[in-house]
Amino acid sequence: MDRTMIPVKRTLLLDDSRSSVYKAAKIIRQGGLVAFPTETVYGLGASAADADAVKKIFTAKGRPPDNPLIVHISKKNQLADVARSIPDVAGELIDKFWPGPLSLVLQRSENIPPVVSAGLSTVAVRMPDHQVALDLISFSGGPIAAPSANRSGRPSPTSYRHVLEDLSGRIDAVIRSSVCVIGVESTVLDLTGSQPCILRPGGLSREDLEAALGCPVSLAGPGGGLDLPASPGMKYRHYSPSAPLILVVGPVGRRKQLVNFLVYRYQRKGFTVGLLNLSSQGSLKWEVDPEQFAAHLYRLLRRLDEEGAGVILAEEIETEGLGLAVMNRLRKAASRVIRV
Repeated sequence: MDRTMIPVKRTLLLDDSRSSVYKAAKIIRQGGLVAFPTETVYGLGASAADADAVKKIFTAKGRPPDNPLIVHISKKNQLADVARSIPDVAGELIDKFWPGPLSLVLQRSENIPPVVSAGLSTVAVRMPDHQVALDLISFSGGPIAAPSANRSGRPSPTSYRHVLEDLSGRIDAVIRSSVCVIGVESTVLDLTGSQPCILRPGGLSREDLEAALGCPVSLAGPGGGLDLPASPGMKYRHYSPSAPLILVVGPVGRRKQLVNFLVYRYQRKGFTVGLLNLSSQGSLKWEVDPEQFAAHLYRLLRRLDEEGAGVILAEEIETEGLGLAVMNRLRKAASRVIRV
């Protein structure tokens, strides 16, 4: 058997050699679905120009049809095929941050079918900073539409194993490659309004964007006040482990006191308590390295499920840098938020 291509419940597991990536691109060209690595999380890709293929993404993930996708390109000149107009500010950000974890919301070109953007006139587009992803897009012959490669609502995948846990048998292929280094999705920045606005915090910080633009960048609230979300992650509960996650917010001393009480209370009731980012966990802590915590967040959520946690406790963290993205994910994952 060709060891570069191993079937797993009708889903091909490919290595990341050039020949295997070309096989994956052929699947994309034929209207199939391929999960692939990026620097943020694993994406589930289909040809962005093929409406029928894009619809398969929503089916495989169980994703609501009004939750738009992000279009991925491999060359800057492909942007003209995706966006109807490109403002000067977009060019400045592209020169500084592409390839990288920044998705720009622009006016959608007619080349991109409405299903990609959930019927909106806009489209989110980015260029990933991962050679396997860039090669896959290039070999596919055009942009790829891709959300994260997980079942809708589950923690996003940062390794091919996570993809197989959620989607084995539901998609055509997975490319096995290195773990995603950033670990949270791209920052989605809307450039269609009067002021740049972050629709979803992610792997590029608000501070870096403001420094590059020389002006404030606003931040959309939950749902952005829109009937249809203009970005992934704005409307529905996301990133959730199987166990209920309780997020405790408020002053540090009172947070610690409540968490200790909750641990005691749930253990007395017979629950296995998972501690996500608390000092008593003895592993990853926000105070040590914010980027490391972000990089391992989804892996930790999945691991706590695997270890049989009956309830997971997490504490609020500061929102500077990647803390903004992490808190966004924790709030989206939480079954309950307790303010003390």
